[in-house]
Order: sequence, then C-alpha cells, then structure tokens
Amino acid sequence: MRRSPDVSPRRLSDISPQLRQLKYLVVDEAIKEDLKWSRSVEDLSSGPLGLTSIEERILRITGYYGYQPWAASYKREERPRDSPGPAEAQAPAGAEAGGRTSHPCWRCSRAQLKKMFWGVAVVLCVCSSWAGSTQLAKLTFRKFDAPFTLTWFATNWNVLFFPLYYVGHICKSTEKQSVKQRYRECCRFFGDNGLTLKVFFTKAAPFGVLWTLTNYLYLHAIKKVNTTDVSVLFCCNKAFVFLLSWIVLRDRFMGVRIVAAILAIAGIVMMTYADGFHSHSVIGIALVVGSASMSALYKVLFKLLLGSAKFGEAALFLSILGVFNILFITCIPVILYFTKVEYWSSFDDIPWGNLCGFSVLLLTFNIVLNFGIAVTYPTLMSVGIVFSVPVNAVVDHYTSKIVFNGVRVIAIIIIGLGFLLLLLPEEWDVWLVKLLTRLKVRKKEEPAEGGADPGSGAQSKARRARPSFAR
Repeated sequence: MRRSPDVSPRRLSDISPQLRQLKYLVVDEAIKEDLKWSRSVEDLSSGPLGLTSIEERILRITGYYGYQPWAASYKREERPRDSPGPAEAQAPAGAEAGGRTSHPCWRCSRAQLKKMFWGVAVVLCVCSSWAGSTQLAKLTFRKFDAPFTLTWFATNWNVLFFPLYYVGHICKSTEKQSVKQRYRECCRFFGDNGLTLKVFFTKAAPFGVLWTLTNYLYLHAIKKVNTTDVSVLFCCNKAFVFLLSWIVLRDRFMGVRIVAAILAIAGIVMMTYADGFHSHSVIGIALVVGSASMSALYKVLFKLLLGSAKFGEAALFLSILGVFNILFITCIPVILYFTKVEYWSSFDDIPWGNLCGFSVLLLTFNIVLNFGIAVTYPTLMSVGIVFSVPVNAVVDHYTSKIVFNGVRVIAIIIIGLGFLLLLLPEEWDVWLVKLLTRLKVRKKEEPAEGGADPGSGAQSKARRARPSFAR
C-alpha cells in the first residue's frame, strides 16, 4: 500500500506494511550520513510545519514519502556530495531567504594579507638593493677603476650566508641544533658522503666561476654604458633561462614564453641601435648580454646537477662559493695589479666605503632573492628587478647625459614586457578562461535578478509553507 506524497497520513495503520519492515531494517553509518545531508531531513528539522511527532518520524524512515535509503538502487557512491565551502554554504541560505541567489563574498584571509604585505616589502628591498648596488658601482669606478677586484671583494662576503642563516635558525626554530649538526644535515645536499674534495671541485667550483663571470661582466659593462641600459638588458636573463631550460631540461613548451624571448632579443637589437652601433656601446651591450647568459647558465646547471635546495642548503652552497673565491680567485686580482691592468697607487686611495657599501647591498639583494620565498610569492621578488629599471632611469636622468630617445624607450618597454610575460604561471590560460567564464555568468545573473517579479518572493514563501519531502 503506497499513498501519494501529497496526502498527509494521520494514523500508523495507514502504513502497516512499511512498519513491518522496521524489524529487518539496519541503517549503516553511510546511510545515516546521507540522511543527515538529505533535503528531507533538513525540511523536517527546519520546516514551517515543525514535524516532530514520532509517527511522522517513522513515516520518514520507512520511506513513505519516496525516500528509501535501504534500497539497493541507492548508493552513496552514485550520488557523491562534497562538503560545501563558505561561499557554497551561503548561497542556498540566500536563495531560501529572498528567492534569489546571493553572490559569493571574496575576502582575503589574514595570512594572504600578511603575505602581500611582506611581498611589497620584498619588492622594495630587491628594487632598492639592486638599483643601489648598480649606482654605487658606477660611482666607485670614478675613483677605483678595477671591476674584477670589486667583483672579488664583493664575492668574499658570500661566506656570511651560512652564519646568517644559522642565526635565523637559532631564533626561529623550535628544535635548535648545533652548528656542526646543522652543517652535516645541510651537507647531505651534495650526496650521501657530504661535502668531499671531489664534490667541491665538480659541483661547487664550476658555479663559483660562473658567479664570478656574471658579476664581472655586469660591472665591466657599467663602465661602458649607462646603468639604465645595463639593468634593463640584464632582465633578458629570464628569457635565456627559459630557452636553456627548454633545450637542456626539456621543460614544457609555452608559446607565450617564446614570444617573450623574441621580445627580449628584439629589445637587445633596438637598444644597440639607440646609440648608433658605436663600438663603445656595442661592447657594453655585449658584456651585459654575456652576464645575463652566464646567470641563466648558472641557474639551469644548478637545477640540472643539484636540483632544488632548501634554505640551509642554499646558504651553505653560497658560503662555499665565497670560500672558493677566497682560495682560488684571489690570485687573479693580484696578477691584474702587478700587470697594471687594474692598478691603484696606494691602498689609501681605495674608496673602502663604496666597496663595502656595494658589497652589503649585493649581499642583501642575494639574501632577499634566495630566502624571500619564505615570506612571499616568488613572482613578486622578480618584479622588484623590473622596478629597478625606472629607478636607474630617474637617477641617470639627473646624474648623466643619457638621452631617452624613442628607440631606447621602446626597447625598455619591450624588454620589460617580455620579462613580465615570463613571470606568467604555466596554467595562466586555464585561469584566464575560468575568470572570463565567471564574468560572463555574473553578467547573465545581474539582468535576471533585476527583471525578477517583486511578487516572486511572496510566492516562494507560499510554496515553502508546504514542505516537499520528495527528492
């Protein structure tokens, strides 16, 4: 015997066949969970009629209104239900209250706001340290014309990376380790045997050479061309990293990054044309492009040979580069001094303040660039390098005779645009499609809400006066 769900039964005798099934009914935990989430139970507990009697509860469990959880055709796997998020949980409530769907409220969490705040601080720190070191190097060469010696002096400061990291480890970590324990743990980055003599010469020495070449070519280029051109051309290293990663590491091919690489190459050519292909500017531009290439080769080889490093491992590796510089590169400035390639009359004439200031700014730049990912997004750190270009341009405008003609401005814009395109994530096209889809859905919903009948709310309330128990 089965009644229509529109007829409300009043006696248990009306459903005596269903009551006999209660003897054999065993409700497992999965069905109980489904009962908890079902619309029928929600209507039972919050409906306007307040169905609370024992008879009506039995009617519900026995499936009188069409819901039979013990039926073989009903499986939890056939109707999966995800737990709603905050926006999804608010939408049904808004629909029941006013007859229309409420838009989800997008809010930034406290952690995201904190990360964005740190991101702004990191961008300013990267921009100021990189632009400051470039301008200070330009100022130093007026009194001390020795780019390789300056490179050697600044690289020696890399030995401070691991001590500074250990101080941070002592201040922040809950499980404090001794220097020896931390050193041994970080040495596992080089293999099971740790840092051996063979590992030092095969995995650390090549990167020490690339590090020295990158900085020396960059500083030597500052002597030839203005700092604006040097800083913007060095941004091309991002394009070189992509091309080398695509060839050597077999990274994913992305058309937008190929476009960015083409823009970078076009910007280099236009920057060369801006000064009329003079030998002085061509040599300077070639030095910057060589520096950017060495930087890209350093990054790609590091990923190929050593992989990714943790903070302690990266700090130890950079300190090892400083040790390598002290042990094996020190002889080169000495040779350059005695051959009078880089010569100074007396040590009193050396601007020690400029040298130490440049070294501190370069050390700060490398610290923020390597460890800033702990507090913010990696993309923001790269943006700081781009922002150093207009800073250098403003300084050059007031301190040098640079001419910002149309070709130079277009070249700067093209290289900056290519750099920003290289910062796009791999799934940028998927995110863009989702964003456009959401905007289209929102535009369709707004006219529908505006043209809704004012009496629809009353009609929906009238319909809710009779709860529907059928799913």
